[in-house]
Amino acid sequence: MPTILGEIRRYFRDCGWSMRVPRSLQERTLKVARAQEEISSERRRTATVGELAERLELSVEEVGEALQSAHAYDVLSLDAPFSDDEPSTYSESIGQIDRRYELVELDASVSAALSEVPALERKVLYLRFMRELTQTEIAERIGVSQMQVSRLLRRSLERLRALADG
Repeated sequence: MPTILGEIRRYFRDCGWSMRVPRSLQERTLKVARAQEEISSERRRTATVGELAERLELSVEEVGEALQSAHAYDVLSLDAPFSDDEPSTYSESIGQIDRRYELVELDASVSAALSEVPALERKVLYLRFMRELTQTEIAERIGVSQMQVSRLLRRSLERLRALADG
């Protein structure tokens, strides 16, 4: 009889947890759960972590770890419905789409393409799009006409598109 009971206990201890938790932590989790029930029934309120640590002669960190590991006994699938009202799942409720991710990709492709653009065109692009200067202001800075700045911008943007797409 003791052998059979031992095997049944071992089976539930080893296979009852949804996630693999070390045996010592499993045992500590069970002790903390029992102590929680005892303190709650004695004091008619939920036990604090400090009270549990004192009763079990454990550190507050060990009690906290045991309380957290209790969630590993029965975990939910990320594909489980989030609520009865909505058809969405837990995985759909986590995180969000980063709208700026596309900007990172664009920055990488444009940065690589910019190295192929001549220095004067790079300077004109910088002044126009980073410093937000007008074509006339750029023309005054680099010593060319506004029409020449317009041509440089058009040519360099066409070159960047071709390099980024290619």
